[in-house]
Amino acid sequence: MFPPDLLAATPHSPGVYLMLDKKSGVLYVGKAKDLRKRLASYARIAQTGQDKTAVMLSHVHKVDTLLTRTEKEALILEASLIKKHRPRYNIILRDDKNYPLLKVTIQEEWPRVLMTRRRKKDGARYFGPYSSPSAMWATLRLLASLFPLRRCKGAQLQPRTRPCLNGQMHNCLAPCMGLTDRTGYLEMVTRVIMVLEGHNRDLITAMGQQMALAAHELEFERAAIIRDQIQALSRTLEKQVIVATHSRDQDIFGLARKDASLALAILLVRNGTISGSRTFFLADPIGDDANILSQVLNQYYDQGDNLPQEILLPLEPEDKDLLTERLSDLRGETVQLLIPQRGDRMQLIAMANANAQQLFAERDHKEQSWQTLADAMVKSLHLHHPPDTIECLDISNTSGQLAVGSLVCFERGEAASHKFRHYKIRTIDGPDDYAMMAEVLERRLKRGLEENDLPDLLMVDGGRGQLGIALRVARETGAGDILELDWLGIAKEKEEEGEKLYKPGRKNPIILPAHNPVLLYLMRIRDESHRYGVSFHRKLRNKSTLASELDTISGIGPKKKQMLLKTMGSLTQIKQASEEALTQVPGIGPELAREIRHHFHPSEQPEA
Repeated sequence: MFPPDLLAATPHSPGVYLMLDKKSGVLYVGKAKDLRKRLASYARIAQTGQDKTAVMLSHVHKVDTLLTRTEKEALILEASLIKKHRPRYNIILRDDKNYPLLKVTIQEEWPRVLMTRRRKKDGARYFGPYSSPSAMWATLRLLASLFPLRRCKGAQLQPRTRPCLNGQMHNCLAPCMGLTDRTGYLEMVTRVIMVLEGHNRDLITAMGQQMALAAHELEFERAAIIRDQIQALSRTLEKQVIVATHSRDQDIFGLARKDASLALAILLVRNGTISGSRTFFLADPIGDDANILSQVLNQYYDQGDNLPQEILLPLEPEDKDLLTERLSDLRGETVQLLIPQRGDRMQLIAMANANAQQLFAERDHKEQSWQTLADAMVKSLHLHHPPDTIECLDISNTSGQLAVGSLVCFERGEAASHKFRHYKIRTIDGPDDYAMMAEVLERRLKRGLEENDLPDLLMVDGGRGQLGIALRVARETGAGDILELDWLGIAKEKEEEGEKLYKPGRKNPIILPAHNPVLLYLMRIRDESHRYGVSFHRKLRNKSTLASELDTISGIGPKKKQMLLKTMGSLTQIKQASEEALTQVPGIGPELAREIRHHFHPSEQPEA
């Protein structure tokens, strides 16, 4: 229950409050201009309310407060704590997928452009995320064809005596060969960033001036290259949708509500052209629309990346002036939060609202599809109830070595990657898949029983034998007493027989037609568990191989090994490096460099 004696010790000051459960887990993080007044409002809700806020307050055992000097500091601290604790009842902006980003490594001496799925605080510039991976790869290919930056791995550029294949094909400026100066290279990096920021028209104008200057100075080959780049960029511009006659950068927020759920759509307009969009679905957020929109703005722009000059909103958010000040600080210049009532800006809001409404239609269609599939699974597999949550276990090993278990989870037809788990085998030596499966299942089921977190259907990759092991472990742990838990074994038999599905208490396997949606869905889950396990097993195997090769060289300990890999980029680069290049690594002297080179190239004569 909400602590009744809390208010007496709470001052009338700005700050942040954290609502904690009995295990000190963070349920909710909020900020307030006056902490005592805000917490007093919760105390009234706890006594009389019946909504989601009251449900949350019924789980609150303790409230911690952190005082700040100003409300602005509280706003910043709130965003930081939400990101750290990811409380259950706070708004967490996450997409259904882990969308890719494009990364420009401007912190490196010779920057690169590459795809990544994780944003780090490493000094690089990040663009995206891209909701369409194909669009992202198309952008990357366009950039590679227009601006031939280096594609080799590693932050440090390794000098070469001959160009790589990209350099030979003129797809790289080959700075490793000294064929380009750094000023010209960085100018090309600036152009790449302008494209990714959506400033294509400004870039085309600037490049047109450079082309004219190159022609005037009789550098016709350089002028021709710039001309081809301008033509390619112009073709890209023709495909883009122009939504404004101005050249300002804007983010347009759309909002749609259906019962307790809220959908958000964000249209990204750069230089008057739609360059992308984001959508978020909030199932049952706490607060009214103005409060929710305020939380979304504070969280969405927390990194300060690619903040536009204007943000168009469908309604006025709570703490509008405070948010304006905060976002302007992040951008380094004024950011306007506008709530248009008429004109062109209002039409953009209507477009964003329509995109938010479409999110409900898509989710409804997805829900209908899932219900159809779930009903078919219950009927075909004779399940106790619809399998909203399915987990699948697979074991990967090489003759019993470096064995790992992989557990994947699918919820209502979609992969729940945050519930994927790897298990290192602790107790089994040698190739014994049954024993390994038993160990992993025992660990999973015990945790599931303790946390009341078991799936509706638990599937093992294998036939009758693997299923028998799973059922034995279930009985020993007590999970076998849970009637709602269904079990299934999936095994690929002879090619003409296809997949066989094994159920407890059934003598013969269930064989479904090859194109049956139920079978295809189960195969998708099984294949994902296999992929997830093999990728981790391969990582362990490569790490083991890498460790054995470097650790056998006399004079190389963990710190020098780490420095070698960090500086050279990979084991392949270390093997190919000359003695002179190796001495450039901190901690590697001439004698040790000679030892390393001799280890990988024993037939070479030592350098004089």
